Amino acid sequence: MRTAYRCRAYPDHVQQQVLARTFGCVRVVWNRTLAARHARWLTERKGTSYAQADAALTAMKKDPDLAFLSEVSSIPLQQTLRHQQKAFSAFFAKRARHPAVQVTARPPGRALHT
Repeated sequence: MRTAYRCRAYPDHVQQQVLARTFGCVRVVWNRTLAARHARWLTERKGTSYAQADAALTAMKKDPDLAFLSEVSSIPLQQTLRHQQKAFSAFFAKRARHPAVQVTARPPGRALHT
């Protein structure tokens, strides 16, 4: 039997900064990976696997312009790729709409530690 608990956290100022940085990095990874998938589909007519997206994440972390991705935990970033892969699987199975770009106007931000 599975049990779920719902709780509310009240982070202090430093924790809020860490969470905001994590949410921002998750959004950047989602949007850049989504753009790369779209560009690959337009040019090659091929999909992108999770392994290819994970390799692209590693390349993003090595990019000097995206060095801030290395400052946060890698778990939420990899979970973002898994969620995107699942979203595309649902889209191609006609169970969901095409995954959308994440914008900053959608509070409060989501990141998953599994």
